Amino acid sequence: MRFAFTEEQEELRRSVRRVLEAAGGVGAARRVAQAPEASGGHDATLWRTLARELGLAGLAVPERCGGAGLGWVEVIGVMEELGRALAPVPFLSSSVLATATLLACGTDEQQQAILPPLARGDVTATLAWLELGGDPDPAAITTTARPAPGDHVLLDGRKRFVLDGHSADLLLVVARAPGTTGADGLAVYEVPAGASGVRRHRLPTMDATRALAEVVLSDVRVPAASRLGTPASSGWPAIARAIARGQVALAAEQVGGAQRCLDLGVEYAKVRHQFGRPIGSFQAIQHNLAELFVLVESARSAAYYAGWAADHASADEADETAACAAAFCADGFFRCAAETIQVHGGIGFTWEHDAHLFFKRARAGKTLLGTPGHHREQLARRILDGDETEAA
Repeated sequence: MRFAFTEEQEELRRSVRRVLEAAGGVGAARRVAQAPEASGGHDATLWRTLARELGLAGLAVPERCGGAGLGWVEVIGVMEELGRALAPVPFLSSSVLATATLLACGTDEQQQAILPPLARGDVTATLAWLELGGDPDPAAITTTARPAPGDHVLLDGRKRFVLDGHSADLLLVVARAPGTTGADGLAVYEVPAGASGVRRHRLPTMDATRALAEVVLSDVRVPAASRLGTPASSGWPAIARAIARGQVALAAEQVGGAQRCLDLGVEYAKVRHQFGRPIGSFQAIQHNLAELFVLVESARSAAYYAGWAADHASADEADETAACAAAFCADGFFRCAAETIQVHGGIGFTWEHDAHLFFKRARAGKTLLGTPGHHREQLARRILDGDETEAA
């Protein structure tokens, strides 16, 4: 086990940071937030640079499919940098969630057909998984896939909170066979965004720097071959594995955001004077920032370990560390963002300051791929199931 990034991995992180700084850092996210309709929810120029010049679109795509063939350790390094700048790009939706779903569920032929254009940055894709209530439990999925004449399938349902769902070129839709319940009968279908019967629109959300959409499917007719994988290899366990990779990536992004919040607080505490001295000289501020430092470092350790486990550990360990990192990092980022506003005082509440952008991203991130409570519940169930197995 390695406890540090290699020089090549560090250089990748530095390259991403340089590109983001050249684009104005958080300024890119602010521009998207101020003009959501004009921007389409992300910075197209920035994404083109990251996807094509740095090759981030195909970071986790195997070389046989035209990608860089790197692992999730590299992904979390990139996500941490993206989180520091609140980068408004579809990396999480297309290069993480969609790519992980294709790798977990798709056959070799499907991967060879779909992943190369994703890896080149020519198209983007996203996973349409959650529904009206945003409940991450598989039992909450009601979208159906009915057999249709001519070896086709008809998809019907309403997906909510789909990352970049209004702009993605390809939708990976999770649907169930009629008459099934729970985690049974679920599969992923490849649906072109322009297919007849697909309606989608961007949702108004707290975090204007990250686009979420509603996707409505009304008798969407797709070939039966658009189902990823086989019934034996691509059911809910494979889908859940892909979602867990997304949770790890999101946790790393939250670490980057939390670190930036801490940096903002420390910088401001050095220059803001009250009663004739910097506010950073007051013990209350020092203790507050020290606690945030410990919180950020703990979150970073959780995210890094989860990234390592995704590449090298067993499936059970990878899932457990993903849930731990997802819960801890979401809570940690939110606390750092909230406390940073308090350190800044009145200016921290203004639109002109960046603090509110981090706060909104932190709050929205707590529900994006499952709440911290949901992740802890999954861990508790694993522990109970393990105890029952040992007892038997």
